[in-house]
Amino acid sequence: MLWWSPDPRMVLLVDEFRLKRSLRKTIAKFIRTPGCEIRIDCDFRRVISACAQTPRDGQDGTWIVPEMVEAYTAWHRLGTVHSFETWVDGGLVGGLYGVSLGRMFFGESMFSHRTDASKIALAALVCFCRAHGVAMIDCQQRTGHLASLGGRELPRAEFERRLSLALGAEPIREWTYDGSLWRHLGFSTGEAGAEQDTGP
Repeated sequence: MLWWSPDPRMVLLVDEFRLKRSLRKTIAKFIRTPGCEIRIDCDFRRVISACAQTPRDGQDGTWIVPEMVEAYTAWHRLGTVHSFETWVDGGLVGGLYGVSLGRMFFGESMFSHRTDASKIALAALVCFCRAHGVAMIDCQQRTGHLASLGGRELPRAEFERRLSLALGAEPIREWTYDGSLWRHLGFSTGEAGAEQDTGP
């Protein structure tokens, strides 16, 4: 069992999420289009399996081995691991999963079968975090993709200070996504009110 604790640590402070103009237009179209919706925990196993199977530049394999899939799926059933999912016309096209402890979300992996589908799921996670007082999403290691969305590195000591505060907070009890949460990224009620979560 390998254990990684990088210094510095890549995080996304949810107040610093960078919504570029092109992504804003994509999300606006998504939330206006019938059949497009964000779901939480609707099909966790498919999300983690897709994350394991999606090819990635510079990688010839995956760390999400079958034993890891089973462990995280069991953890999901206990209510600690959650998936944010992008659905179009009844099909899962992108998403991410991570661990939630206290008021902290530890992002693990994401996948996309359509352009920007994982970014849409991440934007929805940011909205959810803002609505529930989660200030920081752990991203572990730096990538250009995360940096382009506002992620940055924190020294280990600063990460642990923030982590201690977040872990001591009351955990989130309700894991549903309502379309009105898009307001946390500046979308109007008219744009964001059309689609609501349809969880399991």
